[in-house]
Amino acid sequence: MIWDLHCHFSGFGGRTPEEGMAEVIRLGDRMGIERFCIYLGFGREENPSPAQMRTHNDEVLRALDHWRHRAWAFVYLNPNYLDESLREFDRCVKDGPMVGVKLWVAQKASGRALDPIIERAAAMQAVIFQHTWWKTGGNLSGESTPLDVVELAKRHPKTPIICGHTGGNWELGIRAVRGQTNLSVDLAGSDPTNGFVEMAVRELGAERIIWGSDAGGRSLGSQLAKVQGSTVPEAAKKLMLGENLKRMMMPILTAKGFRV
Repeated sequence: MIWDLHCHFSGFGGRTPEEGMAEVIRLGDRMGIERFCIYLGFGREENPSPAQMRTHNDEVLRALDHWRHRAWAFVYLNPNYLDESLREFDRCVKDGPMVGVKLWVAQKASGRALDPIIERAAAMQAVIFQHTWWKTGGNLSGESTPLDVVELAKRHPKTPIICGHTGGNWELGIRAVRGQTNLSVDLAGSDPTNGFVEMAVRELGAERIIWGSDAGGRSLGSQLAKVQGSTVPEAAKKLMLGENLKRMMMPILTAKGFRV
């Protein structure tokens, strides 16, 4: 069972969300991937307006429409427009088919404006995914590092949160989140470097690690190789490749009546 936490149909080619998603499924079938979590549309605005945010989510809803037996979607929100984000959450998650929240680079995760979003998502047991990175040349002004997500997680200690990309610089990211047990890490995006998965399992435990590809920004094969080529036990690989994500998602999937 392989579930991809982190997928963007916009990187797969195609002029429309429907065409892009069809290519996701075609290539996913070749790699044995059963389910995909998708978010973000075709744009990449760092601080999207409410209208842009809605456009992103509408594109994802279009991509999802024909593939609800293979994919789920997360709503893309911008904490700089908090009221509009909460309304968009209600439109797409509370009253719509989406099952999680995607937060990117508009505001650091340590900012208090994220708290109402986290509380709204937690009330529905929606999955919460926060992009993080540690850039050698310096992050974008609103871009979170794993330390920012640790601050957020400390304010919401009973809410599961995913630290996207493990911070890119995974050796620092793993150490940063190690003591915050409501944080899981996402393996997506960085190069499939030897030792990444082994260190994560050793320091965090396999139960806190979730596989994602960040495709089409990265290839499905290179990202699967991180786990499948690692030297950890097979039981740990199964947890990372699908079982952990399924466990995290089941409360909201059950509440929404999705059959898995």
